[in-house]
Amino acid sequence: MTSTADLYDEHGDALQSLPLQLRSFGGVTAFEGPIRTVRCFQDNSLLKGLLSTPGDGAVLVVDGAGSLVTALMGDMIAQLAVDNGWAGVVIHGCVRDSVAIGRMPLGVKALGTNPRKSRKDGTGEVDVVLSFGDVVFRPGARLYADEDGVLVER
Repeated sequence: MTSTADLYDEHGDALQSLPLQLRSFGGVTAFEGPIRTVRCFQDNSLLKGLLSTPGDGAVLVVDGAGSLVTALMGDMIAQLAVDNGWAGVVIHGCVRDSVAIGRMPLGVKALGTNPRKSRKDGTGEVDVVLSFGDVVFRPGARLYADEDGVLVER
């Protein structure tokens, strides 16, 4: 994969740059793929359900409203992503089981960690346009991530 810095130099404003300083948790630090989305708040049911389906190299972008109160993904859900061929997960929220996730062949970026698990009410939305950090995430647009950050096609 070409670095995000080189991609931005080549394509400029055709790419959106996410200014949020997400931390990298997965065993893969550079990943890319078409975007799928989930909007949820302190409830990871839809996230788990979607990662249980074939990912075909996609990146799941999760808008957890930036909540640090509960984790939206732990090692068991991350393993579902690995088993089903997802390239990565970008979470506007927290993960847990970060050491185990760090050993998995999956790209994972999130705001931080919290050992508290989320609710399982099934609330939220799948494959909707998301916006956080002044970036718009459209299902099907391509996302690129590495140690320098996250870029998204406009």
